[in-house]
Amino acid sequence: MPRLRRLRMTRWPRPTRRGVVLVLVGVVLFAVALFLDRRDLIFLALIGVALPLVALAFVALRRMSLHVSRAFSPSVVSAGGTARVSLLVTNTGRRSTDSARWRDISPFAAGDDASGPVPALGRHTGGSRGGDDTVELSYSIDLTRRGVFGVGPVAVTMSDPFGLATFDRAFGEAHDIIVTPRVSVLGGPRGGAAAIDGALQERLRQTMPNSDELIAREYRHGDPLRRVNWPATARHGELMVRQEEQRSNPGARLIIDTSMSGHHRHSVFEHADRSGHVDAGFERVVEMAASVGAHLLRSGFRLEVSETGPSILEPSVERTRGGLFGDSPTEFAMPGGDAELLESLAHLPTPTDRTDRRDAHDDDPRSAVRTPLRVTRTPGFAVLADIDLDEADALAALGVGFEPAVAFVLSTVGEEARERLAASGWTCVPLGYAQDLESVWESVDVSSGVVSNGR
Repeated sequence: MPRLRRLRMTRWPRPTRRGVVLVLVGVVLFAVALFLDRRDLIFLALIGVALPLVALAFVALRRMSLHVSRAFSPSVVSAGGTARVSLLVTNTGRRSTDSARWRDISPFAAGDDASGPVPALGRHTGGSRGGDDTVELSYSIDLTRRGVFGVGPVAVTMSDPFGLATFDRAFGEAHDIIVTPRVSVLGGPRGGAAAIDGALQERLRQTMPNSDELIAREYRHGDPLRRVNWPATARHGELMVRQEEQRSNPGARLIIDTSMSGHHRHSVFEHADRSGHVDAGFERVVEMAASVGAHLLRSGFRLEVSETGPSILEPSVERTRGGLFGDSPTEFAMPGGDAELLESLAHLPTPTDRTDRRDAHDDDPRSAVRTPLRVTRTPGFAVLADIDLDEADALAALGVGFEPAVAFVLSTVGEEARERLAASGWTCVPLGYAQDLESVWESVDVSSGVVSNGR
């Protein structure tokens, strides 16, 4: 998960530039008064030093009691999008408040509209929203990275009437906003995409034949005429109606490299975003996985997602070995499965932020995955950044149960791992850091098992 910019709040009141200048003037006047023996200047010097001290005490003792509520519109945003943050600030104290300045703490750049003046608020009356004890504030925030980020609290800067001292106080709590990965629309009429989508549609037809053959039954007394299945009636020579029961969609498997446990990890980090400590290779994997997963779900498949590392999508104390070594996959299905998948991927931490690791010395559970779990082969897709040879062998064992079996691999995947995948029937498709994902999808022809445009 990208690291957040932490709130820097001073624990003590601090003088403003005006207050510091006034203290310096007082010190200079005091020195001049002693040098010239001018007692009248000593009085002015003491005023210059005392006023900022009184101002510091004033802002430290001045209390404000505010309640802050925050709402995002929308509450879930795709990376690169914009959300509107609405703040409702209510004075809950018995006294009115003076004017102050506010700023909302955010890990993203929000511009100048994320701060501004807070007008003086009247004493709390307990009435309906919109009284003089309440003010509504709002600003826009640009969400550039995938993740779950805390926005808040609101920092209110109070000052004395002369502007000699300020004190920051935090009100409210941080609220999470979910930033999902970018999703590219896959599939098209040209290139390898037609071959991939053609194979997927053929798998759908094999699993879900003509609906007239599956959901028609004989007419029973009381069945409404609107449910009469006329094509089936013509074929069977008797009145047939449509069944109400629904069949489950065929399954597809998506495998995401979340552990990046190969020997080339240093190469991936060369592409890291230094300012945000974001592993660009892992983010590329997540973005491709989101696009492929959403495409499969919207095409009519029930999606099973496996992680190479301990499960984050559906964490459990029993799911720490990884999806290639015995952990059950996380399932998603329509309606709503695409949104649920994207929100789950938003919670994936980057490998540099993860503390959990699959134990290489566990009892070897790979015999369970070397045997195909299904009689009917299902579509299988893997998005890989840096797997080790054990994971390559586990993927090779799973590949016999997939048709098609397509692995999108970054350049940091070792050559030997690629060879083992290709020998077991996987079609390995190069995935570039700056490459358009739709062109990556179009670059593979699963019917021939070759890539038409490697980069």
